[in-house]
Amino acid sequence: MSPKPHISVNGHTHILYQENALSQEELIKQSQAFYSYLNQRRSIREYADTPVPKEVIETLIKTASTAPSGAHKQPWTFCAVSNPDLKTKIRAAAEAEEKESYESRMSERWKKDLEPLGTDMHKPFLEVAPWLIIVFKKVHDLDKNGGKVNNYYVNESVGIACGMLITAIHNAGLVTLTHTPSPMNFLAKLLNRPSNERAFLLLPVGYPKSPTYVPDIERKPLDEVAEFYE
Repeated sequence: MSPKPHISVNGHTHILYQENALSQEELIKQSQAFYSYLNQRRSIREYADTPVPKEVIETLIKTASTAPSGAHKQPWTFCAVSNPDLKTKIRAAAEAEEKESYESRMSERWKKDLEPLGTDMHKPFLEVAPWLIIVFKKVHDLDKNGGKVNNYYVNESVGIACGMLITAIHNAGLVTLTHTPSPMNFLAKLLNRPSNERAFLLLPVGYPKSPTYVPDIERKPLDEVAEFYE
């Protein structure tokens, strides 16, 4: 295989970008088709226990890891859990935090806003879903001597990677839910993560239970989420 065309920029190799050129008509058609497909995505709270191959989870994580990040530091760790005992421990710890949130941390207005979604302090999906992907952000990296190495725009970078992961899960024909029990310190303890990592998001991954019903809600129209300056 012949080497890719490349140049040197400030002493660093840059390779030729392979452009995926489309006509304006193709751009419109492809963007509309992808929107229509992604608009079918829903947050799912009821899962089947149908197994999902580990290879699929590996590919989803690799897809998420293509996300842009500050200075290309890739400040994330994706912990994929299928061990039943560990999932049970995660559920117990998450529900303990959720119970306290619903009983003392959350305002009545917040709980009222959640009512249409049908969610509460009970999280059985943490045991039923075949996989849990817990995303950790690296507030900094560690060198071989344990010294701190800076990361940049960590929250932004990890947030983008999570969005790409959710998209990849939908594209694979699976479902997920953005779960953020607060605080999430118990996840680092249960998964024995290093001190430089903080739990960012928990995603159950699997197939929806059949039948599954979701709230009859609509997304905001374009004119409520965008402004154009032409």
